[in-house]
Amino acid sequence: MRMIATINGEKIAFEAEAHEMLLDVLRREGYKGVKRGCNTGDCGACAIIIDGVVVNSCIVFAASVQGKEIITIEGIGTPDDPHPLQTAFDEEGAIQCGFCTPASIITAYALLKRNPNPTEEEIRDALSGNLCRCGTYTKQINAIQRVAKQGGD
Repeated sequence: MRMIATINGEKIAFEAEAHEMLLDVLRREGYKGVKRGCNTGDCGACAIIIDGVVVNSCIVFAASVQGKEIITIEGIGTPDDPHPLQTAFDEEGAIQCGFCTPASIITAYALLKRNPNPTEEEIRDALSGNLCRCGTYTKQINAIQRVAKQGGD
């Protein structure tokens, strides 16, 4: 079936099978920052934002996003013009293997959009769905707090 969604601010038409997961479609369409971790919604590596809510794209049917607004890591910054969160994650050393980084940043981005001055507990709660195998949680929290203090989202 033919689907249309707004992905990173651009209306995109794509083909999707009725049983196909959104993660598979996004990766096929070139959004490689959306990672495949568990395929069960447990690790959070595939986290994206749909209509303002962080979701794991591996458990969302592509057919359910008709007309929706989707944000992936590719939609919040570029190598030449990184988002403040991307810069802070880099400078705080919150990136080790980098596998969880896009989803953690997307999660932080959504958090700061709805709460520009979160407490450490609120940050930890927001990140609780993102498994970081390298254990950079403290550095991720520091990066998010830094951006919040700077007033960036």
